[in-house]
Amino acid sequence: MILLALALQVATGDVFVAGESGYHTYRIPALLVTSKGTVLAFAEGRKKGTSDTGDIDLVLKRSADGGKTWGSIEVVWDDGENTCGNPCPVQDRATGTIWLPLTHNLGKDHERDIVAGTAKGTRTVWMSRSDDDGLTWAKPVEITKDVKPAGWTWFATGPGVGIQTRDGTLVVPCDSKNLGGKIGYSFVMTSSDGGRTWRTGGTVGDAWNECQAAELADGSLLLNMRNHDRTKRQRGVALSRDGGATWTPAAPDPALVEPVCQASLFRHPSVGLLFSNPGTDKTRARMTVRLSKDDGKTWPVSKVLHEGPSAYSCLGVLPDGTILCLYERGEKSPYERIVLSRFGPDGLRP
Repeated sequence: MILLALALQVATGDVFVAGESGYHTYRIPALLVTSKGTVLAFAEGRKKGTSDTGDIDLVLKRSADGGKTWGSIEVVWDDGENTCGNPCPVQDRATGTIWLPLTHNLGKDHERDIVAGTAKGTRTVWMSRSDDDGLTWAKPVEITKDVKPAGWTWFATGPGVGIQTRDGTLVVPCDSKNLGGKIGYSFVMTSSDGGRTWRTGGTVGDAWNECQAAELADGSLLLNMRNHDRTKRQRGVALSRDGGATWTPAAPDPALVEPVCQASLFRHPSVGLLFSNPGTDKTRARMTVRLSKDDGKTWPVSKVLHEGPSAYSCLGVLPDGTILCLYERGEKSPYERIVLSRFGPDGLRP
């Protein structure tokens, strides 16, 4: 499927389609534009259904032409009947290494049981890496003991994309729950040695979930979070001025409505902060990209990519400034396909 929305000069094409390559459903998109300009599109390949648990593999497609065409599907991690997912890649500028944080749990364990402490296993955290622009990937190594404190049950990396700050720190947004799930945390895990070691920063509680991070002009970090307080259908935001070690109290952003869903936050080098999510407080639909030119204080410009069902998304920028949005989309359900939309920054001017 290739669509062209001339009014906004948006080109959209399929990347992953439900039912293809032996997978019932593809979910949880993550996007990275490498330092060489290669576009990497990650997703969870769900073998038997749409469920968040079960036999789930981490899969990848690569594009050498800015997302116009794609190579064949590749499996980055398959652990039999178990669940491998939640990709959140980040690249180190100095070495070119692409780090790929992931999570794992037994395929028979459900999130509710992991959170309650009644599951057979628990949620673990892993790290893969590529030193050749995403062509090959190292066998994932477990880092749970380094980043998951005692008392936490659930742990999720991203999903989406990590960032590298101006001082070289690698930042991966995450969320977790404690035993019983009464408190949900958003936070970041960071590396100051190029990805060799990782540590967990301070948390933002207690109704926050999947998040994304951006570095602001003054060097502080902005955390933009999914809100699980269903009475307030607005994204939450918090600031850190010490690299994620501590955060300001979370506050809702009235401009960023949500239907309780993941979203994406990404800095465009020339136009400002970009944000994407289903832009309604009612249902997962109306995939919308917004622009802020004042570090997230206001979001005066928005463009709708798809009016119909849509859910998770991940933003990126090509070397020429073209904006990419990899997102879940369909006509009857958001989970029919994962598509990539491409458009120039002029498409987001007032």
